[in-house]
Amino acid sequence: MLFDLHIHSKYSYDSVSKVDDILKVAKERGLSGIAITDHESFDGSLEACAKAKYWELLVIPGMEIATEYGDVIGLFLQEKIASRAYLDVVREIKEQNGIVVLPHPFKRTKNIINMVLQNIDLVEAFNARGESIGNNHCNRRAYDLAVKMNLPMTAGSDAHFLFEIGRGCISIENVSSIEQIRERLLNDNRNKILRHPSSLQVEVLSQIIKGYKTKNIKIFKSALMEFARALKWDNYKI
Repeated sequence: MLFDLHIHSKYSYDSVSKVDDILKVAKERGLSGIAITDHESFDGSLEACAKAKYWELLVIPGMEIATEYGDVIGLFLQEKIASRAYLDVVREIKEQNGIVVLPHPFKRTKNIINMVLQNIDLVEAFNARGESIGNNHCNRRAYDLAVKMNLPMTAGSDAHFLFEIGRGCISIENVSSIEQIRERLLNDNRNKILRHPSSLQVEVLSQIIKGYKTKNIKIFKSALMEFARALKWDNYKI
């Protein structure tokens, strides 16, 4: 049973994917469940959870929050996380009996401080966009970190577009409920990870959308220029 535990919908500032379309594609690709983890928004998760039964999918309510120490994902949430300071975000997630996930830990930073490591439950050992802004071995380092800290691992596509869904998955066998998934994620390091990396181009496309939706002209123009350069690359792909 495959689960993509890092997907963004139109409720994120850098995605336009409708929740219905996400659920449909996930089902078509043989996934058993997903987590919608929108930036600073819980609306996508609420909508997906309400429609999960129709699509015969297990949907884990989640959210991705930007803090002063980098992004944090909360899974198995009951309501929106209001805080933005790292320790307050962790506290809110824990108060909801949620799980604290460290996503793409080395994508934009070289070192993770001990205080952050002491407060996480899972390491995202594979993010399909992990290497999309540079060949910094982000995923390998994340995997090594999980091993070193003896922490369970998770994986996700970090999909902002429908075609990315399923590029990063974790295989969890013999589960039929959200509660069982939670238990297996926390206590079983044997869960296998499915890997299919994305490219720089998808990251640039997301930035174009971000610039447009947030009306940030600087981001929009910069991303358009980067995308134009990408079109000239011999290895262009998405």
